[in-house]
Amino acid sequence: MTAETLPRKNVPSTTPAALGLGDRPAKAGPGDPAATHVRVKLDVEIRALLAHEPGTKSGADPEDLHQMRVALRRMRSVLKLSGRLVGPDAEPVRTELGWLGQSLGDVRDYDVLIGHLREVVAEFEVRDQPAARRLVSKFVTERGVAKRRLTRALASPRYASMLQDIGRLARQPATEEADESPQTSADLVAGLAKPHRKLAKAVKALPADPPDDDLHALRIYGKKLRYAAEMAKPAARKKQAERIQRLIKATKNFQTVLGEHQDACVAADRMRGVVASVDAEVAFIAGRVAEKELLRRAEVRAVWRDVWAEVDAAAQAVSPRM
Repeated sequence: MTAETLPRKNVPSTTPAALGLGDRPAKAGPGDPAATHVRVKLDVEIRALLAHEPGTKSGADPEDLHQMRVALRRMRSVLKLSGRLVGPDAEPVRTELGWLGQSLGDVRDYDVLIGHLREVVAEFEVRDQPAARRLVSKFVTERGVAKRRLTRALASPRYASMLQDIGRLARQPATEEADESPQTSADLVAGLAKPHRKLAKAVKALPADPPDDDLHALRIYGKKLRYAAEMAKPAARKKQAERIQRLIKATKNFQTVLGEHQDACVAADRMRGVVASVDAEVAFIAGRVAEKELLRRAEVRAVWRDVWAEVDAAAQAVSPRM
């Protein structure tokens, strides 16, 4: 029996209580300080991360890993935007989240690629199916290597320490320390202007036919704006919150469209890279897949500016000064 087939002990996952958090997530409203909203967001997202940790470890459902990664990225975004409000430990914690995010991202990228490949090759002729299965199997094997790295990371003292550090940042203090220029809830809403300006500036700087990497960068800018809006929404009054919700919806759509573009680019590049290491039949399948991915890329490029216009309009509605 190899090390890979040995039964693993069922090690319980960390609980919110073990991190010093309450039975339920904390809440914050328009009257609470901005720092309270940051801590509440960390509280909500660390619980989401912990809830999806067992499924990520088992690998039974790729959606668990995806949602764990989403929770992690939201925490990183919150700490990047407003981490200073919860103390000097915010930046070291953000760095540690980046470390774990790399391992989660490696596996997630394979999950997306493999799932999409299976859908694409399912439409191919019966005689091409054996070669198609060999192509998919190659990436399944590579995913296994990435998954083992992730499993080691999740079992490490470094991960356990990171969770404790997030718990400390998320806990609400009995009293907030005095600040010469304390931020209010309204400042979180006003703060949406900054990520919107960065996104708008990046869009404006693009040529008519942007490089693939530049469109990927736009998606990241859009994701930061969305996460900032998600944190600002509970801090806003009713009418403003409704406008922010429209912004969240628009940025989510923006992410989806540009995500399709990025996935197509990655898949096409993977197909190019695999040709030299496979037999002629598998190389033929890889070429057919690459052609389909380049068509998908072209379709997204025809519509992404319209989707951006919706984001821009929604941001302007939140505040004309944006």
